[in-house]
Order: sequence, then structure tokens, then C-alpha cells
Amino acid sequence: MNNQLDLFGVLVPTLLLWSVVAYALARLVSKLIARIGLYRWIWHPALFDFALFICLVTGLVLGSTELFS
Repeated sequence: MNNQLDLFGVLVPTLLLWSVVAYALARLVSKLIARIGLYRWIWHPALFDFALFICLVTGLVLGSTELFS
């Protein structure tokens, strides 16, 4: 499997690209959670946001390996 992507002559690790996508998704989900008001029930919002980001990165990476293998 190719672990790097060539962007205009620059080799970029695919994990970096999935992390950027996961960050954008995590921000959207975080704003949705804040708008609904679920942060009142979450003990530590910063830890929750970090765990959400890690889960999204993991899901994207595992999903992409299943999809492109």
C-alpha cells in the first residue's frame, strides 16, 4: 500500500490528510453538540473533543484501507 500522496511534487503522508479531514468533521460535530446542548452532560469537553478526533481519524483510516484494498 502506498503511504504517501504526491501533491504537486511534494510527498505528503496520507495520515496527515486523514487527520485534516477528521479535524474538520470533529469541528462540525462539536458545533452540533454545542448547539444541541449536550456539553452540559459531558464531564470534560476538551477530552471529549480529543477522543472524538481520535475516533474519527481511526475510522477514516480503517475505512480507507478496507475501501482501497
